[in-house]
Amino acid sequence: MDHLSVARNVLKLEARAIDGVSERLTDSFSKAVELMFSSRGRVIVLGMGKCFHIARKIAATLASTGTPAFAVHPGEAFHGDLGMIVEGDVVLALSNSGETSEMTAILPCLKQRGAKLIAITGRENSTLAKAAEVFISSHVPREACSFGMVPTCSSTVQLALGDALAMALVERRNFTEKDFALLHPGGALGRKMLKVEQLMRTGDNLAKVFPDTVVRDAVILMTKTRNGAACVVDKDGRLCGFFTDGDFRRAMLKDPEAILLPVSEVMTKDPTTITPGYLASEAAEIMFGSNKKFSQLPVVDENGVLLGLLDDDELIGM
Repeated sequence: MDHLSVARNVLKLEARAIDGVSERLTDSFSKAVELMFSSRGRVIVLGMGKCFHIARKIAATLASTGTPAFAVHPGEAFHGDLGMIVEGDVVLALSNSGETSEMTAILPCLKQRGAKLIAITGRENSTLAKAAEVFISSHVPREACSFGMVPTCSSTVQLALGDALAMALVERRNFTEKDFALLHPGGALGRKMLKVEQLMRTGDNLAKVFPDTVVRDAVILMTKTRNGAACVVDKDGRLCGFFTDGDFRRAMLKDPEAILLPVSEVMTKDPTTITPGYLASEAAEIMFGSNKKFSQLPVVDENGVLLGLLDDDELIGM
């Protein structure tokens, strides 16, 4: 058998195993979701061997989608890490056989700690399944290896069931993209949830001029601050115009002497602006999502006072 045939066979067997478990899901799945949702504590995911690696991934997915969770190794739990589990927690235990010795050994301790138990196992009559408040079957007809022993279909099904529980909890909690982003401040999505006030240019990085500033000086300031536009303000700091690279080019095409004119004569007098409370993703919609694209937007308060400048460089990729 060639390598591609082996790969296709493994993938087909694992896909069929997931389909089989999906068709056999019962109300116990919904009970598990409600038990995890109503918990006053955390979800503790247990698993030995390959199951522990699956447990860590399930715990990470739960935690990143609004359900406090972490994985605990049953062997370590038996030697002190039971202290991590407290009354009100829900334990999600993974075991294909349901008879893993390290797992069954701590079942009485879990009860004493006041934790509720959900079992994901392939055997309904196993010790683990019988001890659980909720049992979810992860039974698979066979593993994907030729001798039927390497955790493949069984571990894939456990992972898929963990994802299914996490996504059901996402719906149950009305967990939104914004909620997700708040838990991922370092990622691209988290950046989308930053506010304009966190991204705008201010102070020495902002080109700010008065209406009587000549075009030449405005362009020099724009070059020094590396801005593609200058914000024109009155004596009270209110924005009264916006002078862009495009305004400069158009003015020079009309009159080569325009470089000596007051900027008020060539600026855009009613520019589009944005307020600091907008999210970066919303700002990107304004700047890139309309027929008229904007490279920069002045940021003003409710009274029109200039606060900063938002440049499209800060929003690329959103």
